[in-house]
Amino acid sequence: MHPVIVYTASRVGLLAVSLGVLYILGLRHPLILLVAAFLVSGVASYVLLSKQRDAVSERITKNRE
Repeated sequence: MHPVIVYTASRVGLLAVSLGVLYILGLRHPLILLVAAFLVSGVASYVLLSKQRDAVSERITKNRE
């Protein structure tokens, strides 16, 4: 599967999980919930998705040559 699709799907999945967990933990205001979920999923993706991010970078670099 194309690395960009895998990376994007993983980011969307992390955002959905973050939304769900924060909602369960009691964050009910929609704007605060969304901002917090973006922040949490951003940090989580930086830590958890480094392998996928490297694959995307490699694919883009290879296509530019």
